[in-house]
Amino acid sequence: MNKLAIVILNWNGAEMMRQYLPSVIENSVGDVIVADNASTDGSVQMLLKEFPDVPVIVLEQNFGFAEGYNRALAQLPDYEYYLLLNSDVEIRQKDWNAPMIQYMDGHPECAVCQPKLLALREKNAQRVGWFEYAGAAGGYLDKYGYPFCRGRVMDTVEQDKGQYDEIVPLLWGTGAALMVRASDWKASGGLDSRFFAHMEEIDLCWRLRTMGKSIVCIVESQAYHLGGATLNQGNPRKTFLNFRNNLLMLYKNLPDKELKPVMRVRRLLDYLAALQFLLKGDAKNCSAVFKARRAFHKMRPDFDKDRRHIQQLRTNERVPERVEFSLLWQYYVKGRKTFDALMKGMKP
Repeated sequence: MNKLAIVILNWNGAEMMRQYLPSVIENSVGDVIVADNASTDGSVQMLLKEFPDVPVIVLEQNFGFAEGYNRALAQLPDYEYYLLLNSDVEIRQKDWNAPMIQYMDGHPECAVCQPKLLALREKNAQRVGWFEYAGAAGGYLDKYGYPFCRGRVMDTVEQDKGQYDEIVPLLWGTGAALMVRASDWKASGGLDSRFFAHMEEIDLCWRLRTMGKSIVCIVESQAYHLGGATLNQGNPRKTFLNFRNNLLMLYKNLPDKELKPVMRVRRLLDYLAALQFLLKGDAKNCSAVFKARRAFHKMRPDFDKDRRHIQQLRTNERVPERVEFSLLWQYYVKGRKTFDALMKGMKP
């Protein structure tokens, strides 16, 4: 069996791959493979010409992040591990992912790990060593489904000073650089293709944690992520996908006794978010929230079977990395804007 497939899913990212792919090839342990989601910018032609030694899987249409990876990984020979890597990731450390492989080899209960994710944008601003929004040093969820990270809470991003270098249990790893044990990927069904993009890696990790698997960040491994390469923050399409998929994820994964009370509170919080967009004069994002909720209600019956299956696989009533508090209350009312402040504020 092959050890590790590093799979980069590309959609119209020819220039980014031209810039960042050489660093991945030069510094990685494992087989680097690109899966192309029916790009129209000449990505495949560029890869064949400039990176002839990199295998390319050509998908017949843009299946999105979730189904794109599902289809690409299904075409691979047997590997022990998959590493899902964004096309806008730069690697500066020789054999950067070797510590991740070593940890997974020694911890069979671990289904997913991620590297420490640092911001590539800060390099251009003459500031180095800051966490990147999309994953930082690993993720958690609050009671109502809002994600946050060690190193990033809401829009507050911290400088990496080694404060989160301890290996601790996480609820989710970042989809920008997600290493998954192939057997666990297959047992869990992979990413949910109905999400298309956004929240799908959190949904996958939550399912795996519910099954009793562990998820960690291996800080000895570091990757630099540009971020926002496909849809920028504030894009109404991104708002729609984030709100819709977050609701679908909650519906799938919440324990039975929490489902109704959590979803009632989320309805109120979503309406408040829509009102906030409207007060800022952002009618498009306000509309995106309402569209997301309508889409959720329309799609919800399709997830009933998944929900029942997840509840049957449950080995713990509640995943502890889904914390008991409301992130919005702690952040905006209590003023706790870093991970350490959040967690210390919860201790008696």
